[in-house]
Formats: sequence, C-alpha cells, structure tokens
Amino acid sequence: MISTLDYEPQGDRDSEASTFSASLHRGGAWFLTRLLASVAFLSITAIPDVFVHAQAQLDPTILGKPPVDAWPTYHGDYSGRHYSPLNQINQSNVKNLALSWTYRANTNTQGAISGGAIPEAVAYRLGPGALAGGLLKATPLAVNGVLYMSAPDHAWAIDAYSGREIWHFFWRTKGGDHIGNRGLGMYGNWLYLETPDGYVVSLDAATGKERWHKQIVDVRSEYFTTVAPVVIRNHVILGMGGDALDVPGWLESRDPDTGEVQWKWYTTPRPGEPGADTWPDTYAMEHGGGMPWTPVTYDPELNLIYVPTGNPNPVYRGDARKGSNLYTASIVALNADTGKMAWYFQSSPHDTHDWDATQVPVLFDAPFNGQPRKLLVQASRNGIFFVLDRVTGQNLLSVPYIESANWFKGFDDKGQPIPNPDKEASLGGALVSPNNGGGQNWTPPTFDPETGLIYLNASQGYEIHYKWDVDGATFGSAGHAARAVGGISTSLRAIDYRTGKAKWTHTYPGTEWNPPRPELLGGLLSTAGRLVFAGAPGNYIVAYDPATGRQLWHAGFTAPMSNTAITYMLNGRQQLVVAAGDTLYAFALQP
Repeated sequence: MISTLDYEPQGDRDSEASTFSASLHRGGAWFLTRLLASVAFLSITAIPDVFVHAQAQLDPTILGKPPVDAWPTYHGDYSGRHYSPLNQINQSNVKNLALSWTYRANTNTQGAISGGAIPEAVAYRLGPGALAGGLLKATPLAVNGVLYMSAPDHAWAIDAYSGREIWHFFWRTKGGDHIGNRGLGMYGNWLYLETPDGYVVSLDAATGKERWHKQIVDVRSEYFTTVAPVVIRNHVILGMGGDALDVPGWLESRDPDTGEVQWKWYTTPRPGEPGADTWPDTYAMEHGGGMPWTPVTYDPELNLIYVPTGNPNPVYRGDARKGSNLYTASIVALNADTGKMAWYFQSSPHDTHDWDATQVPVLFDAPFNGQPRKLLVQASRNGIFFVLDRVTGQNLLSVPYIESANWFKGFDDKGQPIPNPDKEASLGGALVSPNNGGGQNWTPPTFDPETGLIYLNASQGYEIHYKWDVDGATFGSAGHAARAVGGISTSLRAIDYRTGKAKWTHTYPGTEWNPPRPELLGGLLSTAGRLVFAGAPGNYIVAYDPATGRQLWHAGFTAPMSNTAITYMLNGRQQLVVAAGDTLYAFALQP
C-alpha cells in the first residue's frame, strides 16, 4: 500500500492537537503560554518533592525488561526495539493527547554546576556551551519521576511532573566536534556523559555534581565522542567517532565506580590476529577507523554485546586500503565481560562511500522459515536489510530495502554484499545510490512484535563520487568530492522482517527533489496501544496505525523533531516526551 502524508485535519482529528500544531507554526508564543496555563493542572496536581525523587536510584533489574514505569537506557531496554508495552494511549484516544509542559534547554553557564579539571588558560569554547545546531538529539532517560537529558557539554535533570529544571551541569570543554550528543547512561544513582573533547564524566544523579572524569581519546587527533553510554551490570560501554584523520577505533568497558578501563576491543585487528589479511599493511590496519559511534545492544541470556561499527579510513579512497577491511562497517558480537569477539558479519565489505554500519542492531525472538530463532536485524545505511541469527552470526536474509541501491553486484555465500568496483569514486565520476546520507542513518527504527514489522524512515537519492590524485599520503577525505544530483523521496516504511519487503509505505510529499537525510526526522517509537510515533517533514510528530499506516494524530513544532520519542507511566498516566530543536515537549491524555 503506497500513500502520501496529508497533514490537513480530518474528522475527529480536528482537535486541540491540530490547534496546537497550527498555533506553534504561527510562532504563537502567546498561545503556548495560554495553552500551558490551561493544562497546568496536569503538572501541578500531586507534584512530589522533586529532590526526593532525584535521590531514588535506578533499579538495575529493569534494564533488561520492556520499559514501563521508566525509560532507563538509550533504547528503553537492551534490545534496540524502541517498543513500549504501554497501551493507555491507544488508537481510540490518541486524538486526545495534549501538551502538559515544555522545557527549553538552558545553556546559560551562569550558575550551572561546572565540571572538568581543565585550566581556563588551555580551554577554549564554542560560545557559552555550544548546543549543536540548536538541536537536542539525545534520548532522555526517565527514572523515578526525573528526566535526565544531555547535549554537547551539558546535562540536565528535569522534573517529569512539571518540566522544571532540577539541576544543570556544564562541562568546561577543550573544544572538539560539537555535532551532537545521543544521551546519558545510568548506574544506581550515577550518570555517565561523553563530552565532545573526548572525556567520560560521571555525575551524581541527585545533585548533578561531578564524581570523576576520564579521558577516552585525545581531541587533538580529531576524534569526537557523542555516544550514549550503555550500562551492563558493572560495565559502562563507551565508543567514539572520527574521520578527519586516519586513527584507530575501539569500543571499551569502564568500571562504573572508578572509571578505569576494564577491556578494549579494537575495531580493526592487530598484526597476526584474524582479519589482518583483509588489510594491505600494518599501518593501514591499525589506523583504519571503524569507529563505534552509536550505542550497542545486548542479549543478557547470551551475554553478548552487538556492536555496529563505522566506515574504514581513508574514507573514500579504497585504493589506499585494498581488501575487505575487517571489522569496519560490520556487526560484531562481543562477550560483555571480556570484550572477546564471538562472531562478525560485514554489512559493507571494503566500504568506499562512508556508509557506516552504525545503524541499530535490533534484537528479538521470532520464527524464521518455520524455526524459532534469536534474531538480529539491521536496516543498514548502504540500503540493505539484513537478518542474522544472533547466537551464531549466520546470515538468514540480505535484501535491499530501497529500490535505488545500485552499488553492489550481488551477495556472497555469507550473505555479504559484493561491491561493484565501477561504483567507486573515479576521475570522471561514479553515479551511486544511496547518497552519502544513506538509506537509513543513526536514528533508531522500531520493531512492533504484534505486527512483526520494522518501521523506519528511509531515503532514496543519487550522488556522483569523484576522486583525484593528491600529493603525499592519502588520508581522511583527501582526493575526493561528491555531488548530490537527484532525489527520489523520503518515506516511512513498514518492513516485514521475514522478507525485507515493505508492507506499506508513506512517501512524504515534497521530498522528491531534495529528500531529507533520515536522521533529520528523528527516531521511531511503537507501543502496545497499536501506535507508531515518527517524525515527518514540516516539523511534525505523527501517530500512525502500525498495520496500515493510517494517520491518527499529529502535532507540529517550530523546529524539526530532533530525537526519538519515549513513553512511560507517571502517577498512573502514560507520558509521551519528545524533543524538537532545543525544547522538550511532554504530552498526556486529557482527563
């Protein structure tokens, strides 16, 4: 079923949600004030002492369960499904969702709790705490009536009942790439934040005060650190990014009490290790990138971490690193206690288009070809949908999920794509799809176990890749240029994990000539209320029927939806919280 997205109110959707959407798009600060006043009872009745709630610790047993009364880790739980078993908000009443409160990110460093042992003479700032592009990309944590939110150099605790700020932490940065921050990790009453200049900082969740900080990478080597830490028992799992210089990449585990390194796993092999023969020489191998710059997923029963790794370096010049370049652009299973590799699957062998395989490895148990399986699925940036057995890494399905993907010649006996050399950058240019943004990117999809469908925003477009000779060594992106030359569309797709084919598709009007990168629409959330929440062009969040794609509710903002919506129960009422631009919005059903 193919349909286009229509935002005009229809039938009973002509409600407060529609009024709210239109008013925000008129820049209605006055209206928003009046609206907040009119729904103030939602946030002022039975508000507990926020500092009492802030003292409460995270119960670690909830991390491995579907999120109900909390959203305690980046994906809600360890599976990466971004699915909630809550159904108080459902198809019959979603039209009654109304705004409860808003919180605009406070980046004023006056009065903020300041951290970091960095001398002021050395430190430099990108303004008073740069908020990347004015966007809150992080997925907030919701624990015991408090929301914990982050942005580059900043962390906040916010009262989930009223939207009032409890505390604000500011990191005195050395600089680094302020491209964004994906969120916090939590262990007991402690929070963990990665900073743009390569540190991990531990905070007291009750007060926001720093406990300790440790360096992960040296910012002078042009690494950047944006990952939301994932806490697995007594392990804080951290990663990093960086393409500008050809540097090593790794995933590491740190002690939550002391911050000391427990183990490191390098994303490329060392000399003599398995996979070393997929690189031309030791230097290329040890400086080959593969940065793990998005949060991992985890199977507690198998005790395996599933690591999606980034592109190899130099980014586009495959002639400088002949071979498949393991373990870049791969999904790798590691033992959570030792960091030892159990298996790998390479999503893009010898990647030459900057297609990180850092999209979420989604975990669930379901039948496949008539057999019960522990599955892992990934809609990779390169336009291919993969289904793996997560116990062994065996490939069960490889199929394009966008029609325009043209960079590969087929699949090998492992189910891995076979790159077409004619699609590598050349002097005359090579026409390639997907474009640099990919068919998918880092923002999470969602899996609904009731429908058996994976929901994601996908983009189709073309790009011409050029290369030329450069003096000296080839590194980073040197000797390469790319130009987008045409778009097809961006669409919301509901993909059957058994086939990799879309059951239904919503193509967004106006995206034909300039399809937005999928991550610019935010991530997705599905619930047992038979709802899928997704961002859409025009600064909207929309609720869909997961079986048909029918639109059931929408709200508009003054900026694009910029993170992944979360949902949880608070005092017996289901909440929906989402960020757009520099503001958090909380919704609940009208009484």
